[in-house]
Amino acid sequence: MNKRFFKLLLVILLSTGSMAFAQVDLAYYLPDNVQYDPAIPTPESVIGHQVGEWHITHDKLVSYMKAVAAASDRITIEETGRTHEGRPQLLLTITHPSNHVGIDKIRSDHVWLTYPNEADKFDVKKMPSVVYMGFSIHGNEPSGSNASLLVAYYLAAAQGAEIDNSLRNTVVLLDPSYNPDGLTRFSTWANMHKGKNVNPDPNDREYREVWPGGRTNHYWFDLNRDWLPLQQPESRNRIAKYHEWKPNILTDHHEMGTNSTFFFQPGVPSRTHPLTPKLNQELTGKVGEYHAQALDSIGSLYYTKEGYDDFYYGKGSTFPDINGGIGILFEQASSRGHAQESANGVLKFPFTVRNQFTTALSTWQAAVSMRVELLEYQKSFYKRALREADSDAHKAYIFKAEKDPVRAYHLAEILDQQEIDFYRPSRRIRLEDEEYLPGNSYIVPLKQRNYKIIKAMFEQRTTFEDSLFYDISGWTYPLAFNLEYHEMSSRDYGRNQLGDKIENLSFPEGQVVGGQSNYAYAFEWHGYYAPRAANRLLSKGVRLKVATSKFEGADEKEFDRGTILIPVANQKLSAYDLFEELQAIAREDGLDIHALNTGLTGGVSLGSNSFITLEKPEVALVVEAGSSYDIGEVWHLLDTRMNMLATKLPVGRLGSAAIDRYNTIIISGGLNLSESAMENLKRWIRNGGTLVGTGSAVGWMARNKLTNLKSVSAKRPSAEEIAYDQISNYTRAQNIPGGVYMSTLDLSHPMTFGYYRESLPTFRRGNTMIEPAESMFANPGRYTEEPLRSGWISDANLEALKGTSTIRVNAMGNGRIVSLVDNPNFRAFWYGTNKLMMNAIFFGRIVNRGAAR
Repeated sequence: MNKRFFKLLLVILLSTGSMAFAQVDLAYYLPDNVQYDPAIPTPESVIGHQVGEWHITHDKLVSYMKAVAAASDRITIEETGRTHEGRPQLLLTITHPSNHVGIDKIRSDHVWLTYPNEADKFDVKKMPSVVYMGFSIHGNEPSGSNASLLVAYYLAAAQGAEIDNSLRNTVVLLDPSYNPDGLTRFSTWANMHKGKNVNPDPNDREYREVWPGGRTNHYWFDLNRDWLPLQQPESRNRIAKYHEWKPNILTDHHEMGTNSTFFFQPGVPSRTHPLTPKLNQELTGKVGEYHAQALDSIGSLYYTKEGYDDFYYGKGSTFPDINGGIGILFEQASSRGHAQESANGVLKFPFTVRNQFTTALSTWQAAVSMRVELLEYQKSFYKRALREADSDAHKAYIFKAEKDPVRAYHLAEILDQQEIDFYRPSRRIRLEDEEYLPGNSYIVPLKQRNYKIIKAMFEQRTTFEDSLFYDISGWTYPLAFNLEYHEMSSRDYGRNQLGDKIENLSFPEGQVVGGQSNYAYAFEWHGYYAPRAANRLLSKGVRLKVATSKFEGADEKEFDRGTILIPVANQKLSAYDLFEELQAIAREDGLDIHALNTGLTGGVSLGSNSFITLEKPEVALVVEAGSSYDIGEVWHLLDTRMNMLATKLPVGRLGSAAIDRYNTIIISGGLNLSESAMENLKRWIRNGGTLVGTGSAVGWMARNKLTNLKSVSAKRPSAEEIAYDQISNYTRAQNIPGGVYMSTLDLSHPMTFGYYRESLPTFRRGNTMIEPAESMFANPGRYTEEPLRSGWISDANLEALKGTSTIRVNAMGNGRIVSLVDNPNFRAFWYGTNKLMMNAIFFGRIVNRGAAR
């Protein structure tokens, strides 16, 4: 039996499950038309098992990558950063040894192609193309990271003139694990459940991960939605390297349902973002021909141009499309373990790894064959971007946060990380009713090389070619940060309005205004980190009060509702130590803290009952039920930004007395509670607890009579003329895919303390809509009559959404139930509504019973 025939037979047997679960050898994966350098260690020789026999653990993955780099003069390796759990993120630079000698110049010359005024100085015919190969951003989609072992080995060990030519003409940047923490969580699960005899029964525990699963990173974030907002360290580390190289192609290796086959881009043509050039999709399709040929050669089924799209730029396969490159999504049917029964026979892990490895090599082949074409496209992309900027009706964006410079700073931080230039205004600029000053504002001119990224982040888009989206349809960043901002036309904008370019962005520190006081201090709740400051003081035993009415200081400074009052007398800290603490808080949290020397203030006096003593939050997040994404976002907000402890409470503990130690419990979805557990939860609320529910938890609380909320449903349009094969698409089109909507706030309500404008942009996803309460006091937040700002929504859903509640508070005994209809912490970059969650935690208990209905 010759080698080729044996390999083909093995493919058939592996995919149909008609033989015992014999382990494959390295020859099963590798092309057999090349020789391999015996001096290069095979994966098995380092990790102790054949690829696909066990799921690779991240520590072994790192060990092999270091070993192959040490053995090969084609590879250098670097650590680009660390994950939340301290695991190293690696990047291997793989090219011909002669290229490594001048690798810094190769990188520099390549990046100059993205500068339109410099690009023509370089001859692309003499330049290598750059390919970024990245694997398994979802930790429980592990075939990619396991395939990266084979990719590294092949590129280091394969011999021959064709290999040498390909290496000379490309630089491969190999990222073996986009998500080391998630990969570790999943590999542990899969390996701990593998028996000597692999069981392909889908009911086996191996294929049913426990909550939250291995898909996400440490804080349960989907890293494949973070390429644009950059809220996680894994993303920031990766994007820094991306921008250092500006690759021509980026691959993003994923997995999908077990009963599927294999997908490669392009996706559905009508669902491509309009900012993406048509040539981008044509080139993606041309690269796809190489994948098709490669998969045909090994007998693997596949599909393309359906199911997935290139719309949301926060995904790995779409992010390159506004950076002059080609992003390619690969989706392999997942064995979710070592072998599982499927509609296509028993799907075995080595088979899934082989498909990922095969398409990694076909990408490399395309990068070699299309080298000049890809480099020319990169040059033309940035030149075209400047021409489009010239013809754009908008010439710049200007933004600020009048009473909270920290929020504006955090948006500027993202711009800086995405290599977008921004400036201070050179003078005062007045646009409509807003005044922008050099000291508090940022201008982002559109005419710069990253014009496309700026448009993707700032535009408000409400018209679309298609009504279906794989991910969200709107994400306008200044609205997400709830900033005052304007789109500047040529009438509003001139180059003389640009002041200093901001080269070194610095955090906006506050100060203790008026020096040390022996009477009291106050800081307003407008600041993003005001909750962090309050929790820090409460944790040190400092008594705090919150103002429910406005008042005026001796210097005629007006303090808003929600202002935190800090009396000096009878505190655990001495007057001097308290002053020192407040100075540190002002500096670190960006707050201005005002010294008050008398209680006789304008409006209510400082001893008034309008000041309510605050209780230190003791927070529990219910886990093992509901959305791990949503509750992970709350955990991340409290832990990494507000420095607050939050207990991750298993749902089974809600029936015990353990919950009595908490004054706030947060849920992110429906809970399956026994009757006794439900009664225990109600008892806890009646005794003064605050239950906070977001998203689908709002409906669950209403159905279980914890609240009196009534839902609103849109009238579904007739489907009489829908073809049978379009039923699924028709059903999806009735859902709200995610976008930006405008709400209006009652600024006197404790749930809105810290907001200083009635209008609040919110992120909405899903069809939960709540009828407004009869009492005006019970509706601190409602959608406007014209709510849509950015994104797609059906006419029926838009009509139903108008005027519905975004925030509701109900009373039960001495406790409160806060319903946040929309997720205020969406993907960590929705800074503008984070305060709603913090207000529920700090002020939910003080909402007047008469206003909680």
